[in-house]
Amino acid sequence: MGKLYLGFLASRGGSNLQAIIDAIKEGKLDAVPCVVISNNSNAFALERARREGIPCYHISSKHYPDENELDEAILQTMLRHNVDTVVLAGYMKKVGNKLLQHFKNRVLNIHPALLPKYGGKGMYGEFVHKAVLEAGEKESGCTVHLVDEIYDHGRILGQSVVPVYPDDTVESLAARVLEQEHKLYPQILQKIASGEIVL
Repeated sequence: MGKLYLGFLASRGGSNLQAIIDAIKEGKLDAVPCVVISNNSNAFALERARREGIPCYHISSKHYPDENELDEAILQTMLRHNVDTVVLAGYMKKVGNKLLQHFKNRVLNIHPALLPKYGGKGMYGEFVHKAVLEAGEKESGCTVHLVDEIYDHGRILGQSVVPVYPDDTVESLAARVLEQEHKLYPQILQKIASGEIVL
């Protein structure tokens, strides 16, 4: 595949965004961070982008109440910045069909559980870890997958497993999984860049 030109969608802190940027700076990932878009004007992800000199935009339903227009605005912004691969980094909205169609099999997400378990609508953040703990699972982890029209449904590209300990809380499990997310996401992107994973 060669070098990836990444466009990011983020809603909150953007720690996975930072992990990917750091991997690029350390020479572990052959990619260019082209643009960061957030639906939340207060997202720290936008601040991370500013600090790194990456173009960034707040594009949300505040500007585009119509879902199709919002989808189009996000797509056009990605295209303007020469993106070839879209990376969801804690994006709390469903991705629009125009973006999905244009970047077919080129939209990636990371989920804080071992899909297909604990995926689907409403399963994000602490809700996932709470469900894992309540089910008495012995292990959890994270999954990088392609995004399609159904939540947490697309092809799985890679997973990282962590143990679940008897005394785990939602917070302690979340921290252990997040640590793996920060390793797995750049690794999978590099496998795409090197051709080891074909999309």
